[in-house]
Amino acid sequence: MSSTAWTVLIAVIVVIVAVLLMAVILRPRMRSRRLRDRFGPEYDRTVQQAQNRRIAEQDLTDREKRHDELRLRDLSEEETRRYEAAWAQVQAQFVDDPAAALDAADRLVAQAMTDRGYPSESYEQQLADLSVDHARPLSRFRTAHDIAARAERGGVSTEDMRTAIVDYHELFVDLVDADRSGQTRPQH
Repeated sequence: MSSTAWTVLIAVIVVIVAVLLMAVILRPRMRSRRLRDRFGPEYDRTVQQAQNRRIAEQDLTDREKRHDELRLRDLSEEETRRYEAAWAQVQAQFVDDPAAALDAADRLVAQAMTDRGYPSESYEQQLADLSVDHARPLSRFRTAHDIAARAERGGVSTEDMRTAIVDYHELFVDLVDADRSGQTRPQH
């Protein structure tokens, strides 16, 4: 083999090694970026609560895997109309009985989750499952759920209950009407 052939072979090997090394170095960054894009503020929240970024990202990846195994579905047009009518009733009820309206909103969101195919396990598991497709409204859902829990014990203001209804509505729209929320969901 001539010296030129050896030079070309060595250059090809160096390029291949450099590409592989770059892939190994950039893979965690690409994974982080993909997870950050998918989970939004939930990514930051999970990283903040975990011991380190690797553990947080593994948790988020595990959520994706579990989510992929769920049998989720979009609601039919008829179901969507029924849910929208039920939400209008919640809003109307708020005028006369804010606490009952808040309770109804909580139950309606829970029912929409169930009808979409989300398991009704623990609250924490619901949050994890929702975080995959509904990460953006999740922090507001947490706030609404917290206010609803405090309302059961008494001592929340009408303004707090109004805030909770508005926060529930954000997740409600995301769950009930994929077109209006701007999401497209694969059928499982």
